[in-house]
Amino acid sequence: MRKLTLIPLLTVCSLYAGGYKIPETSLNGVALSAANVAHSTSADAAYYNPANMSFMDDSNAVEIDLMVINLDGVHFEGAGTQAGDSIDAKSETFFIPSINYVSPDIGGFRIGFSTVVPGGLTKRWTDSPAKDKAEEFTLTVVELNPTVSYKVSKTLSVAVGARVLYSEGVVKSSSAISRDLEGDSFDYGYNLALSYKPTTDLDMAITYRSKVDLGQEGTAKLYSPTGLAYDGGATVSVPLPALLNVAIAYTFATKTTVEFVYERNYWSAYSTLDFDYAANIGNLSPKFDDPIAKDWKDTTAYRLGITQKLDTMTLMAGVVIDESPVPDTTLSYELPDSNSISVSIGGRYQLNDKTDIGLSALYSMRESRKVNNADIEGTFSNSNVLIVSAGVGYKF
Repeated sequence: MRKLTLIPLLTVCSLYAGGYKIPETSLNGVALSAANVAHSTSADAAYYNPANMSFMDDSNAVEIDLMVINLDGVHFEGAGTQAGDSIDAKSETFFIPSINYVSPDIGGFRIGFSTVVPGGLTKRWTDSPAKDKAEEFTLTVVELNPTVSYKVSKTLSVAVGARVLYSEGVVKSSSAISRDLEGDSFDYGYNLALSYKPTTDLDMAITYRSKVDLGQEGTAKLYSPTGLAYDGGATVSVPLPALLNVAIAYTFATKTTVEFVYERNYWSAYSTLDFDYAANIGNLSPKFDDPIAKDWKDTTAYRLGITQKLDTMTLMAGVVIDESPVPDTTLSYELPDSNSISVSIGGRYQLNDKTDIGLSALYSMRESRKVNNADIEGTFSNSNVLIVSAGVGYKF
């Protein structure tokens, strides 16, 4: 039987990018702060910009990466009506693999395949008042992304792909009225890409990933002060919003490539969270059945990456400025999100003409955020994130 994650499903997030996305999904993605869209030349082009597959060497290319993410334990310091509340979420460490593949040329077409984790992770609190709403919010999202590119001319390539997303999650809250839920879902979308190379030194690209509504169906258990009050069917739908990237890169005579990416995230698709139950849940309705306002806003991220090619080494660095889509009025313990600045560094070493290995790291510094809304009054801090990625690439 399929289970239902009856939670603000995608607010169960990594907390190192605005909202609940994970844009850095490969070794190069981490090293360049995901500024590898216009000038993506490794197998991870299958995910970041599949149109660039047409311009890669005519061979099979595969890359396997392992990313380690460490989330600091977010601290909340209450103020005003919550003066005296001083609590911490648990710190978390995750191991996330990814696989990218690009085929050789097949009559002007190239085929790619990626398996990545584009969002998710967890937030857990052990003290009230946070655990009353978010004792545990955990989400795993895995995306399978088959793509195909076509080389229109020597300077122009286009690509299209299918997004197949599997998500599963757990939510627990501990109070007089509580919930204990878990579930999963398969959902689908698409992505498009265009690459234009007017000269050998200049790369330009546009990529688009569609919105995907994660429609969950399954069961939920709700508890009142007297015990189990509901155990039955329920449904909910939440959006994984659309994403637009516009990128330009230039390679100097020194083999130094500088890339800038303008990224637009259409978070305004997340306006409300509304649950439907198979039966009447009685006096629990105001807490668990009334629509929950989210009112998220569209946001912009600015990404800058620098790549320096040497004889057998490729050095990379990046920086990204990212906005939070969550307004003060709906900020909650599940996602105490804030604006961030991230810096990154990495490198790849060419072992031979077929194999390279690499290591990269990104550190995200998140602003402290004061909030005073209907549910929370205080300051969230200490939500920085460290990401380390190691990988191996192989051509055959």
